[in-house]
Amino acid sequence: MKVSRNWLQNFFESPLPSGEVIDNELTFHSFEIEEHVGDMIDVNVLPNRAADCLSHRGIAKEISAILDVPFSHDPLQQELPKWGKSNALTVDIEDTQKCSRYIGAYVKGVKIGPSPLWLKEALEAVGQRSINNVVDATNYVMLNIGQPLHAFDADKLAKKDGVHHVRVRTAHDGEEITTLTGEKYSLPKHALLITDAVADVPIGIAGIKGGNVAQIDETTTSLVVEAANFYGPSIRRTAQKLNLVTDASLRFQNNPSVQLVAYGMRDVLELIVKTAGGVIEGVTDVYEARPEGAPVSISLEHIRDVLGIALSHDTVSNIFKRLDLSAEVRGDTFIVTPPFERTDITIPEDLIEEVGRIAGYDILPDEPLPEIAIQMDNERYHGVERIKDFLVERGFTEISTQSFSKKGDIALANPFNKTKPMLRTTLMENMEDALIHAKQYAPRVFGPNAIIKLFEIGTIFTKNEERVSLALSEKLPELDVLFEHHVNPLQKGSIVEYSLSTDMLISIGKEYTPKQYENSGMYKPFSSYPFVLRDIAVWTPEGTTSTTIEEIIRLHAGELLVRADQFDSFTKDTRTSFAFRLVFESPERTLTDELVNTYMEKITVALNGESGYEVR
Repeated sequence: MKVSRNWLQNFFESPLPSGEVIDNELTFHSFEIEEHVGDMIDVNVLPNRAADCLSHRGIAKEISAILDVPFSHDPLQQELPKWGKSNALTVDIEDTQKCSRYIGAYVKGVKIGPSPLWLKEALEAVGQRSINNVVDATNYVMLNIGQPLHAFDADKLAKKDGVHHVRVRTAHDGEEITTLTGEKYSLPKHALLITDAVADVPIGIAGIKGGNVAQIDETTTSLVVEAANFYGPSIRRTAQKLNLVTDASLRFQNNPSVQLVAYGMRDVLELIVKTAGGVIEGVTDVYEARPEGAPVSISLEHIRDVLGIALSHDTVSNIFKRLDLSAEVRGDTFIVTPPFERTDITIPEDLIEEVGRIAGYDILPDEPLPEIAIQMDNERYHGVERIKDFLVERGFTEISTQSFSKKGDIALANPFNKTKPMLRTTLMENMEDALIHAKQYAPRVFGPNAIIKLFEIGTIFTKNEERVSLALSEKLPELDVLFEHHVNPLQKGSIVEYSLSTDMLISIGKEYTPKQYENSGMYKPFSSYPFVLRDIAVWTPEGTTSTTIEEIIRLHAGELLVRADQFDSFTKDTRTSFAFRLVFESPERTLTDELVNTYMEKITVALNGESGYEVR
C-alpha cells in the first residue's frame, strides 16, 4: 500500500514526525516498509489487516495508536447522511452471499474535466495517474478509506419506463466483456458481474474492473455511482482466472466490512459534486444486514500467560483506547467491541496481539530457553540420507521433481498446472520426463558417452496413504544388499522404483554417519540459449598427450567454448589419433553455425600448424 506522508497528515492536527521515524515505528509495531522515496512510503500490509489498512485512514490509525497521537479527522467516525431514495435507479442482487450490499446513486448535471491540482497531486504522490474529475474522485476515496468505487455513464445505459435497472448476477455461458482499457475477456461461469438489466449486458466485472459499455468520457453528464461489498473468495477466484488483479480486487478479496460501503458512497458523492458539479437525484441501497464485530473478552491473566509479562490494568486499558477498541471492564477482564472496520479481531488472541505489538515486543523479558532432553536422532531421516550418499558415491545424481501428475488418486482443488491436476502415485512418470530432459543437456553437463544415472527419493500419494519411494533411472544391484533383499522394486523399462517403509529407513539410518565433502566450488546457472556441438579429430606424433591437444584447442576456441572432452583415441603405426567433442555456448545469445565454424577453422589451422599434426 503506497501512502503519502502529506496525505497522512490530513488526519492529524499536530505535525507528524519525519518519514524515517514513521518507517521505524510502523516496522516495529505494524508492518514492514518496502520502499520510501520522497513523500511516498510503500507499506507491506499483511493479509489479516488488509480489510482496514489498505487505505491512508488505516495506516494513519496505526500511526495514531503507536505514537499515541490523537486523530483530528476520522471519516469513519462522522455521521452518515440520510439520502433520498432514487426514482431513476433500481438495483437487484441475484445472490446476496456474493454481494451483501450494493448502493447505487444517480447524479445528474455533472461536467467532466480535469481534476483540481490538489487531487491530481495527491494521486500522483502514490503513483496513480489522474484521468478526470469523476474517476479521480472514486480512486481518491478508495485510497483514503479503503472502499473501492465505480462510476458509470448513466446515459449509456438502457432504461425501462424512464428508470435505469442495475443487476448483480453471475456470468452466462460464453459471455464476454471489454474492459475500460480495451482488453476483451471471456468470463467464467462463476464470475460476478454488474449488468445493465434492461439490455442484459455486462457493464463491469464486479469488484475487479469496469467495462467500456458505460465508460465515462467528456460527453458524460449523468452518473450511476456504485459502492458495494462483494464476497472476497469469489472476487479472488475470478481475478485469478482472468489474470486480472486490480486495486479493487485486492481490497475485496480481503473482505472489508459491509458498513464501509456507506462511508465510501458518502465521501465520493461529496467529492464528485465538489469537483464535477451535479445534483444527487437519489440513492438506492440494497442491503442484507448481517452481524459484525461481536464482543471479545480477554483477561489480564490470559495476556500475561501468552506474552510472558504482566501488564497493568491501566496499560492495557490505554492500549485499547489508543486503538479505538471500546472496552467494558469487569474486574480484570475486558469485554472489547471492535470497530466495524476491524474485521480481524474475532478471538482473545487477536486482542493479545494488539496489546503486544502496541506495547512493543522489546519490553518482553529475555528468558533462557529450557534445556531439552537429548533425544534420539531422526533415524528415518538418516536412513534417507544414507541411501542418498550410497547412490551419489556410485555415480548417481539426485533430482527433485514436483508432486503433481497427470494421473493419480487425489485431485488438487486448485492445481497450479492444469495439465497435472493430481498428486503423484509413482515417481516413474517424473523420472521418465527427467531422463528426456537430461539427455538434451548431457553433452553440456556430463560430456560424451556419459551414462545418465538419476535418482529421486520423494513422497507419493495413494488413495489411502502417503509413503516414501525411491526411483532410479537404472537398476543398481548393490541396493539389494543395502536393503537386505527386503524390497522388490517395480520396473518400467530401465526405471525402477522401491517403496521405502518407515521401519526399513529407521533400520538403515541407525548406522549412518554424515559424510564430510570438500568444497566443490562455485555453481552458476546454465545459459538459457542452446549450446552447439562440434567434433574434431587429429593425428599427432606418437607420445603426444590429450592434455597438449586440449590446451591448443582452448587457446584458439575463444570464450564461447565451455567444454572440451576427449571421447576417442587410437594409435596406428607411429601416430596417435585423438577425437574431442567441443561444446560452444553463450549466456547472451543464440550461436549461429557461421560463428561456431569460424572458431572451428581457427582451431583447425592451429592444430595443422603444429609439427606432425593433421586434422582428420
